[in-house]
Amino acid sequence: MEYLKHVLGIHVEYKDDNPKSIPNFIHTRYRLQKVTLDGKEVVFVYPKVELEAVNVIKKHMERIRRNTGVPPVLVPAHLTYRQKEYLLRDHIPFVVEGKQIYLPFMAVYLQERGDSERQTVAVMLPSAQLLLLHYIYHGCGEMLTSDAAKNLLFTATSISRASRQLEEMGLIRTEKRGVQKVLLSDKTPEELFAASGNYLSNPVKRTIYAPKAAIKEELLMSGYSALSEYSMMNSSAVEYYAADSVAGWEKASSARLQNSDDQCALELWRYDPRKLSNGKCVDRLSLALALREDRDERTGQAIDEILMQVWREIDGKRN
Repeated sequence: MEYLKHVLGIHVEYKDDNPKSIPNFIHTRYRLQKVTLDGKEVVFVYPKVELEAVNVIKKHMERIRRNTGVPPVLVPAHLTYRQKEYLLRDHIPFVVEGKQIYLPFMAVYLQERGDSERQTVAVMLPSAQLLLLHYIYHGCGEMLTSDAAKNLLFTATSISRASRQLEEMGLIRTEKRGVQKVLLSDKTPEELFAASGNYLSNPVKRTIYAPKAAIKEELLMSGYSALSEYSMMNSSAVEYYAADSVAGWEKASSARLQNSDDQCALELWRYDPRKLSNGKCVDRLSLALALREDRDERTGQAIDEILMQVWREIDGKRN
């Protein structure tokens, strides 16, 4: 594993004595290899088949730990954005060659070739998140900050602050060309979104439940309502809508759902969801961020499919 040595200076030594007394259901799914990382014994777990649900992987890794007595480290060929989020949340160690390293027993988390960060990270400004998502939808590459400011209705101060924070976080570079400032990145949209994962926030600050009859203006569908529009998921019993202000409905609303026939869910967003939307629903990247805490595997699969659609559409526009 030259990646660990090259990036972190961790010396990897492979052992001849591979784990014994491992159940057959583990052997059919994984190849196990005992190694030492700077002298600490671990076992690398190489999947032989497509990864199963993360709750199943967690049980397998716990079984391997019990049988071997050392921490197991999952070593898949690749991970989807959703799989990575679940593994991080459940503290399952993993290494993806050339991309990501998560070894909590060594207090290490790195992703995307040197974009390193600990579990505690800086909070991204809502304006910076808006700018980053807009830049990703643009296809990355080069973008004038003046064009971004025009599209997002940002003031000169807002675009300057947002772009500066993204640069300080190591997510983009900026370059002066005469009087113009240009945003730059060598990453693909998918790579940049993955690299930004721990900085990006759930766009939903809070949710209230308001009478449907009180909704007089046209709002964007969000949450599970938007998910059903973008995917094959069934419609939610509760209708979800997004707004950058819910002040007009708070007096008639409740903090908890009381009647799904009479009430709908109103999400208060950190930024105006209309700035990234081009239809009747909130944009798909923001939706993925809003639902990434949902542990339902069906939701996770639907989000992965939606993200793949986004990457294909962006690539199609770039080519």
